[in-house]
Amino acid sequence: MDLWEAIKERHSIRRYVEGRDVPAETVERLLQAAIAAPSAGNCQPWHFVVVRDPKTKRGLAEAAYGQQFVAQAPVVIVVCADPARSASRYGRRGSELYCLQDTAAATENILLGVTALGLGACWVGAFDEGAAAAALNLPSHLRPVAIIPVGHPDERFARRTPRRPLAEVTTFIG
Repeated sequence: MDLWEAIKERHSIRRYVEGRDVPAETVERLLQAAIAAPSAGNCQPWHFVVVRDPKTKRGLAEAAYGQQFVAQAPVVIVVCADPARSASRYGRRGSELYCLQDTAAATENILLGVTALGLGACWVGAFDEGAAAAALNLPSHLRPVAIIPVGHPDERFARRTPRRPLAEVTTFIG
């Protein structure tokens, strides 16, 4: 799929075709897209946890305030930040901001890759970080930033949300 088409077509999918897996090779392609994202000072402060285990997915759904579609996806990618990687070069601003910007860029690359491959995903940011970290048994230096359930979209439930007009969200100076 063309990049511009993927950008236009990307939307949140919260229902997946039951029983259709996402192959390991596809997940690897998505992770390759993620690590191609830009990062401040090329620190690459990301770590990805790929979850297929049903019990762990249920724990993530609970951490996400009961959003059960997280557990229903065949695979869930959790994008984590390693704030110390950014802090080593940029201090507090690196640990509090740059690592989050960098993992957000990696997350968007995953979402665009998902769309380009004809799959569906949803960027889940509403979750209890501590509960998600516990469900994943994360080491203390990693911070979960985004939960991305990935699967074959059940388009019967897909809905695109409207976008605000460009004129409403843009200021041109000069």
